[in-house]
Amino acid sequence: MSTAASPFAIDNAPPLNPAKFRDPLITAKGEPRASVAMTSLETLWFNTGTLCNLACLSCYIESSPRNDALVYLSLAEVTTYLDEIASSALPTREIGLTGGEPFMNPDIIAILELCLARGFETLVLSNAMRPMRRHEAALLELKARHGDLLTIRVSLDHHSQAVHEAERGVSSWDKALSGLQWLAQHGFRIAIAGRHLAHESETEARAGFAALFERLGLAIDTGNPQQFVMFPEMDAAADIAEISTGCWDILGKSPDMMMCATSRMVVKHKGAHAPTVAACTLLPHDPGFDMGATLAEASRAVSLNHPHCARFCVLGGASCS
Repeated sequence: MSTAASPFAIDNAPPLNPAKFRDPLITAKGEPRASVAMTSLETLWFNTGTLCNLACLSCYIESSPRNDALVYLSLAEVTTYLDEIASSALPTREIGLTGGEPFMNPDIIAILELCLARGFETLVLSNAMRPMRRHEAALLELKARHGDLLTIRVSLDHHSQAVHEAERGVSSWDKALSGLQWLAQHGFRIAIAGRHLAHESETEARAGFAALFERLGLAIDTGNPQQFVMFPEMDAAADIAEISTGCWDILGKSPDMMMCATSRMVVKHKGAHAPTVAACTLLPHDPGFDMGATLAEASRAVSLNHPHCARFCVLGGASCS
């Protein structure tokens, strides 16, 4: 991905040491690399395809109107994994749908109906723009039948129009706010995903978003992680510390706190005959994080052998769920 002109590029960061993140078991310093065992599959993500109506400058997984590296998942393919959850009595409570823009997938409404009908809390990540708005009638029907099981999380990259549009393109701000307000006016359960700039503290960023929501008349609590999440800046080419097994005590954190302890993501690569399960929502393209074809195969431990593991999860303290 190109982040040369992105407001979310990591300024003045030295390049990643090429000796880092090479061996899944040992860090560049020769220390045992940290890993995360799966404790239980609480959230199963489906990447519905990398095609998107936008081409954001620093999209975490390089979605765009032309990138179909991950092709659309079908209703039948989603059904296979939900059936495995049922047959294996897995403790999964939440289904997450991400992309790309999920509402571009031709099966999206049927997939939503399936997940909701089976009683899962269902979270859809969307930019709330035209692809979503085409499904207004169907979304209202889903809400009428399933109520608050459905949450739509809208991405607003910043609390200012200028920064948001520098990342997402001209006219993206008003369209996103219009979709967000449509959801709020019709009583949907909504959440917001934002980011903050390097020169902006988390406190400043949250205050900026809170002021925006107040102006829009949206009852979104920026201190409630179910309503508002804020992600760190990401650049796989920028230097970052590797996480060794000794880091857990130093940082005061536990492997069980990491996203990959309780979640996996189903993806389908272009040209593949069937979907596979990735360890992480941020790493669908890295073969080192391909966990196998089934949820059972994907239940093994994940080696934290990527800069995103350190920057987003361990040091950034973020989670997509």
